[in-house]
Parts: sequence; structure tokens; C-alpha cells
Amino acid sequence: MATLLADRSMRGALALLLAASMSCGAATPSQAQTVPIPKPAPKGRDMQISASEPQRTPMTTGATQTVPPNPVIPDPRRNLPANIFATFDATQKAQAAKVSSYLSSLQTLVGNFVQVGPDGSKTKGDFYIQKPGKVRFEYDAPSPIAIIADGSSLAVRDTKLATQDIYPLSQTPLRFLLSDRIDLLKDTNVVSVTADDVFISVTIEEKQALIGTSRLMLMIGARDGQLKQWTVTDPQGYDTTVAVYNLDSSKKVDPGLFKIDFTNYSVPPG
Repeated sequence: MATLLADRSMRGALALLLAASMSCGAATPSQAQTVPIPKPAPKGRDMQISASEPQRTPMTTGATQTVPPNPVIPDPRRNLPANIFATFDATQKAQAAKVSSYLSSLQTLVGNFVQVGPDGSKTKGDFYIQKPGKVRFEYDAPSPIAIIADGSSLAVRDTKLATQDIYPLSQTPLRFLLSDRIDLLKDTNVVSVTADDVFISVTIEEKQALIGTSRLMLMIGARDGQLKQWTVTDPQGYDTTVAVYNLDSSKKVDPGLFKIDFTNYSVPPG
């Protein structure tokens, strides 16, 4: 029973990460390969770190960092502006442009990640990005989860349960990271741009009439300009944070990693 609950918790965290606007149950995958998504656990945690508080672990510096970072958990009491007509000063525009330029410059990116779910649980793994639109997340054992985007569709695969959910990539927050070229201030609804000595943070807000408001906060290093982490906030206000490290943007990636097997996994073997 404990194992089953852990698997369900993992799938709930993945739903928040990949399809925040769907996690409240108002939408379903584009194919009938359904896996139940539980309501996220309350956000109470033993540790709370402000997004503006300096990280207490080594900064990510390309492929040199071997120790997993301690993800910076946004303060749940934060109150971001929701004005779609938000204006920014010259400094904020320059900071947003820096993030846009960095994201647009990437063609491939591989590395490791640490994911923190709404209940504070941590999982680790490896990821591979090939722009535009392709990504693969492989979670360390004993997790049976793999996430694959092939440029148009995104699959959440569970090899233990032999199930797979398919979502349109265009409906997941990952599309902003996987866009070939992006100007955040022009192409998205940016509601917040902040910076300190550690991070430049840009928060994007999406509103859907029947589902609610979700947010994606991107954070890059103020010193090295590299991606550090992102946080997805679902319409219910629950956060899923992913911190990345050991980044390598020069490594060639096998195209076969992004191939989705559309076999029906809905019936477990045996």
C-alpha cells in the first residue's frame, strides 16, 4: 500500500510539473490512456526558503557541479501581481531580455535535476533537451517514470504500471523552455521580473476561463547566466520545483531518446 501511495504521489507531482493547468482535473490527456491524478498534498514543509534568499549549496557552473543543489522553494505567502498590463522599468526589461536571450541560445542541454513536490518530497534524475520541442526526463530508481516530448506531444510513462498519458506539448509549461526562439515580454504574459545577487527570476502567468490561473517561474544565475530551476504553480496554488545542475550545452543527444512509443499501455501485463 505504501508503494502504491508513493507511486501516486509521484504522478501527482509530475502532473503539476508538466500540465499545471490540467492538474485540477478539468482536462484530460489527448489519448485515452488515463492515470488517476490525486489532489496535491498541502504545502506545509519543514523548510521554507525565500526565492530571494541566497542558496546554501554550490552554484551551478556548467558541467562542474557534482553535488545536487538544494532547490529554492518559493515562499507560499508570496503575492504576485496578476495585472496583464504590468509594466517594467528599463532594468527589469534588460533582465527579462537576458533570460530570453539565454533560452533562445540553447539548442541542446543535458544534465541532472532535483524535483521537489508540493508535499516536500524529493526525486532526482537526468534530463535531455533538443530544441525545438524535444525533452526527456528519466527519474532515478526506484521511480518507474519517464517523460518524453517529441516536438508536438508529451508522454508521461510509468513502466511499472504499464501506463502512459499523452498531452499536447502546446498545453504544458515546458513549451516555454523548449521554444526555438522566445521573447518573454512579447510572447508570454510576464507578471514579475526580480533579481538579486544570486538569481534573475521571471514569472509567467496563464489564465484559462474554465480552469484557473497557473504560473511558471524561471530562475537563471545572476553571475553565470545559466538555468538554475523553475517552479510551476497550479491553479490550486500548489508548487512543484525543479532545480538543474551539471549542465552541458555542447553534448550531442541521441534523437532516439525523444521517440514516443504510442503503444497502448493502459492494461498492465499479467
